[in-house]
Amino acid sequence: MICERANALHIVRNDEELVVTSEAALLSELIGLVYDAALDPALWPRALEQACLFVGGSSGALFWHDAATEQTAVLHVFNEGPDYTKLYLEKYLALNPCFPAATFCETGLVYASTDFVPFEEMAATRFYEEWMKPQGMVDALGVNLEKGATNSSIVSVRMHEKDGLVDADDRRRFGLIVPHFQRAVTIGRLFDQSRATQAVLTQTLDSVTAAVFLVGPNARLVFTNAPGRMMLDQAALLTERNGMLAAAAPDAQRALRDALVAAENGNAAVDRGGPIPLTTSQGRWFASVLPLTSGDRQRTGALHSAVAAVFVGKTSPASPPPLEALARLYKLTAGEIRVIDAVMKVSGVKALAELLGLTQATVKTHLHNVFRKTGTARQTELVKLIAGFEPPARG
Repeated sequence: MICERANALHIVRNDEELVVTSEAALLSELIGLVYDAALDPALWPRALEQACLFVGGSSGALFWHDAATEQTAVLHVFNEGPDYTKLYLEKYLALNPCFPAATFCETGLVYASTDFVPFEEMAATRFYEEWMKPQGMVDALGVNLEKGATNSSIVSVRMHEKDGLVDADDRRRFGLIVPHFQRAVTIGRLFDQSRATQAVLTQTLDSVTAAVFLVGPNARLVFTNAPGRMMLDQAALLTERNGMLAAAAPDAQRALRDALVAAENGNAAVDRGGPIPLTTSQGRWFASVLPLTSGDRQRTGALHSAVAAVFVGKTSPASPPPLEALARLYKLTAGEIRVIDAVMKVSGVKALAELLGLTQATVKTHLHNVFRKTGTARQTELVKLIAGFEPPARG
């Protein structure tokens, strides 16, 4: 299948027919598939395939990365050979010039590989020469869907030679699907236990620790699990008003109302809002809305005449780890961050170059810039700075 773009139209050329499909129609189909994958993980490769078709890439991955332990778990891939996935995990992860800098980006922020490392610099690395180039890969779009202190869940659409480097239109299209990937991953994570048996969603709702609400037309509450009932009784975040679900804070209520209206209208409504923040004095809470009006999710909604499921979970605010805080304070580039991280493991330009898969000249350039920005002059001084660094207190 070949996809050629002409403004807002996608021209999909099959062997026997020519089909002209609008961008909105393709987006609607993709969003529905992404939400279906939240409940049936076997659909993720297909969702990644459709994301590549929509955005303009050739391969994709949904994975988890921990910058502190330098470990990655590839959860789902499309159009990446298993041998290359294995090679990445065993050898080339440590040589990827985009990490750990990519994990420092805020959730929902779209980035490209070339935002961190210009293509000319990337092409000079072992990572490109030995892992990207053999696959025809030249660039990638990514986003942190969820972010912990040192780890992130990431979705990535990779550009191959025929796609060219990431452009503004690729970023725009990728941005349209990001909120839906965020919600789907968050919701899917809540149901890890039920996936093994492929249980119907509503059969497991009361065993889920997050608050879950099934909502009918006009925000009418039709089902609430035990944590949800407790949340409604407290009325600090969400309340029940005349049998309808509502948020306590006015801004959150407007966002929740808009998301529920979009869900009721089906996936054709494009919602860029992402998870809805709920105000509280104890940590941060977010509400995610899952439409139940199409696909496999429609059977779940039919059990309670529901048009949407609302999931509410908590994330605790945390200070960024020292390396991330130091990178922000001194405005370090991705290459400079990698050098600082490596200085804590080995010493000497030659050893740094071997560890990072860079030339010694490139390492020297990064080191010189790091010394200048941090006010240090030697690697030993840099080690002392990192070891004793404490992130500035939040104002």
